[in-house]
Amino acid sequence: MSIKDMEKDERRFNMDLTTIQSMLKIGETVAVEFKRCGNGIESDTYETVCSFLNRFGGDLFLGVLNDGTVSGVPKNAVSDMIKNFIKVVSNQALFSPTVYLVPKIIEFDEAHTIIHIHVPPSSEVHSYKKVIYDRVDDADVKITATGAIAQMYIRKQNIFTEKKIYPYAKFEDLRLDLLPKIRIMAQNHAGGTHPWISMDDAELLKSAGLYGRDIATGDEGFNLAAIMLLGKDDVILNVAPAYVTDAVVRKVNIDRYDDREVIKTNLIESYSRLMDFGKKHLPDKFFLENDVNKSLRNIILREMVSNVLMHREFTSSYTAKFVIEEERMYVENANRALGDGFITEDNLEPVSKNPIIASFFRNIGCADQLGSGVRNLFKYSKYYSGMLPEFVEGDVFRIIVPLDEKYSFDFGQNGQTNQSDQSDQSDQSGQSDQMKLSQDEIILLNLIKEYPDMTNMLLAEKLGWSAGRVKYYIQKLKQFKKIKRNGTSRNGRWEVL
Repeated sequence: MSIKDMEKDERRFNMDLTTIQSMLKIGETVAVEFKRCGNGIESDTYETVCSFLNRFGGDLFLGVLNDGTVSGVPKNAVSDMIKNFIKVVSNQALFSPTVYLVPKIIEFDEAHTIIHIHVPPSSEVHSYKKVIYDRVDDADVKITATGAIAQMYIRKQNIFTEKKIYPYAKFEDLRLDLLPKIRIMAQNHAGGTHPWISMDDAELLKSAGLYGRDIATGDEGFNLAAIMLLGKDDVILNVAPAYVTDAVVRKVNIDRYDDREVIKTNLIESYSRLMDFGKKHLPDKFFLENDVNKSLRNIILREMVSNVLMHREFTSSYTAKFVIEEERMYVENANRALGDGFITEDNLEPVSKNPIIASFFRNIGCADQLGSGVRNLFKYSKYYSGMLPEFVEGDVFRIIVPLDEKYSFDFGQNGQTNQSDQSDQSDQSGQSDQMKLSQDEIILLNLIKEYPDMTNMLLAEKLGWSAGRVKYYIQKLKQFKKIKRNGTSRNGRWEVL
């Protein structure tokens, strides 16, 4: 952990009363949990501690009801509660491995005392009473499936699985016939010259980081990145049996599909096939940027396809998908999650999940610098469909881009020509009141119209959504000036504007 991260963590640990009041008002999330603890600390409190440790950390408040109401803990019992808590999390028979946490006593007001426990994320997988718990939305979930436990260990690792060495992999296991094409792509992307042009095949593979030595084991040879990028199909099947990308179109037959392609080949050819699949089923709308005709379709496809291929966790059995529907298209893939929830331009902290593969893609012009894909999709999606994309970080990473074949940036949805300068429109189109609502936002807005007294939790239950998803769209509807809340989050009422 860096000094900056430690300082940030320390500030969070010593949060002030205003911050706590804000968290109580927002309610329970993936990183916030309330426990009543009227008669002492119960077992589910330690389950939450375990799930926080195994996920991304969090803040636990004792003496608070589920709806955020402060009930307080008995003042004469506070000292014993803290001692018992420390004993449990330090007991190897109960917590494995044990953890050191320091609860803080907070005088919330004259009548109520609460206990705040900040739980940092751990680099290890923890169990409580020999059961592993994970944090899913605002719930603590028992993890028993071996695949889910394996995914948790992958998330905790500080190594990249793409660097795993296969010492018995040979040159004949790779598609060396792709290297001339790769050299040309790199040369074109670099503007006419690239070091790979003058290298032989072995030098190129070493230069790209595809051949190396594991200092810990002494193994030397081609790594997983080399096999996924250039491996023959049978070799890829051998090292990653579950590897597949499922490309599907569901516009007419939404229960099954209108078109489908199951892709199991190397990443280089997978990229071309997925791009061709998208081009076949999506319109290429006219768009000028600084008097240059740009293909919005190809820009959006490039960012989505490169992401689903570059940043996936290849050791997972989760099937990667590229799906085109009537009102949206999306990609999703297994992911070594570093956070949970929606990614925006404001909270974007780009981290490469497979830096060797990502670097290779950048060299051949199939991707740009880390983080640029998110910004490009936010920039160009609104020109293509009039709506913004969504990025959801978790053990499964998702990019959702809305679609509207009737929308044109030049003519708008009603066929009225946009006469203003495009550079001005570029600045203005980011304003929320000019953006169309997505299908999910419309669904939520209609439900709020019907049930204005519902809390976020009840809305989530009614829709079958996570609490985090509802909160995200509530914020967007507020930004779009579609709704406002009158009263508190628990006892208030929604007003549709």
